[in-house]
Amino acid sequence: MSEELQKTETMADEGKVKTFNVVFDVEGKAVGKMRNEIKGQMVSPVVDEAFEMATDEGAAHGGDMTAPPPLAYFCTGFVACLMTQIRAFSKRLRVPIGELTVKAHIEWEARVEGRDPYTSRPVAFRLDVDFDSDASFEDQKRLLDAAQKGCFVEATLANPIPVNHRLKIDGDFQDAD
Repeated sequence: MSEELQKTETMADEGKVKTFNVVFDVEGKAVGKMRNEIKGQMVSPVVDEAFEMATDEGAAHGGDMTAPPPLAYFCTGFVACLMTQIRAFSKRLRVPIGELTVKAHIEWEARVEGRDPYTSRPVAFRLDVDFDSDASFEDQKRLLDAAQKGCFVEATLANPIPVNHRLKIDGDFQDAD
């Protein structure tokens, strides 16, 4: 655990409130037919947690399926984020859990009109959570509620914010929204 997170834990235990930002910088490059190579780094609160990932699409999108599709990372990140918070908060809330399993059903609809590119919309997100715990339903629900609030992905879905886009034109980025 980083020093900043340890300080936050200590202050929270003392009843004080402290905030910290979680920040990632990510850059993707298009290579090959539909393959993307992504390099990223967490820059706060932990510095130098770098990662590399690749995505690709199947033949239907003109790709070679040399890596998982982009949505696979979103779905995996969502489930992993919730599972991480459940385990972390289980200790803090004193709700014992055994084996943890989360099964997700995540569904979108793609709509095609004539020759226009398709548009997408979310249809259903369902997460079935099994704590394998003898804790009461109320305690398990309290743990799940806390994990939902602590999961950055779920917080983003529950409280969407605008996504701003900029285009690089003549060497300068200009708002495109």
